[in-house]
Amino acid sequence: MGKFTNLESKYEEIELMIAIGNEENDVSMVEAVAAELETYKQDFNMLRLETLFTGEYDSNNAIITIHPGAGGTESQDWASMLLRMYMRWGEAHDYEVKLVDLLDGDEAGIKSAVVQVNGDNAYGFLKSEHGVHRLVRISPFDAAGRRHTSFVSVEIMPEIDDTIEIDIKPEDLEIGTYRSSGAGGQHINKTDSAVRITHKPTGITVACQTERSQLQNKETAMKMLRSKLFEIKQRENVEKISDIKGNQMEIAWGSQIRSYVFCPYTLVKDHRTNYEETVVEKVMDGNIDGFINAYLVNEFNKNK
Repeated sequence: MGKFTNLESKYEEIELMIAIGNEENDVSMVEAVAAELETYKQDFNMLRLETLFTGEYDSNNAIITIHPGAGGTESQDWASMLLRMYMRWGEAHDYEVKLVDLLDGDEAGIKSAVVQVNGDNAYGFLKSEHGVHRLVRISPFDAAGRRHTSFVSVEIMPEIDDTIEIDIKPEDLEIGTYRSSGAGGQHINKTDSAVRITHKPTGITVACQTERSQLQNKETAMKMLRSKLFEIKQRENVEKISDIKGNQMEIAWGSQIRSYVFCPYTLVKDHRTNYEETVVEKVMDGNIDGFINAYLVNEFNKNK
């Protein structure tokens, strides 16, 4: 009720501003009221979307993992563009956004990235982004100026806390340390404290390099491993972690959930909901709320 009460109070404040402006015939109030109304509209829409959450873990933090597909530098550059998009979205919505792991591309872009988005309902909003994202553009890395199509896999997992029991045996873990190598500026702690953990029975590997100490990196990596094993266990509907097959862990590129077209026209279209935006730059700056909204409404209607 707290968020709804805050909206009510904000609405009353806007009404009061309008009344004062009318009474004093103060034209300068128009701009201030318009700004307040825009903020109110955004908060209202976010609260409305929360009513569409149906998942048990929608209120949890989210872990985003980004992997480019085949295509070398072009796909790696596309992965870095998506990384920026999600970080911009999280920051615009006042979430705590942490770059947990980053592996640079050979010439440009990234080979992989893991981002943690902390805050209420982070997973509920971002679960719409799980899947393959397709880019069509004139490649800046092609001297002939040809059009290229690139694919990037985005995996979204809820962060699982200690109240959920996940049986991970110490002997099943291979833990190594390495020097952080990502070009993350202030986000990356360039010491030998980075930690990589491999779950030997399934082949799942997680890594963290951004915390201040090796112990903290290990703790964060273990949280990621727990979340990944739990998510796959739920998806595969198996009783025990040991029942998970290694080949089921592999990324299935399949068909894309969304296409981002820069050329010969500009369009971003979600193939699950048919929602689209024609201003690609706006979307790449993190304005993906329309896609999230359409996905949540679509899922809610399917589950009615």
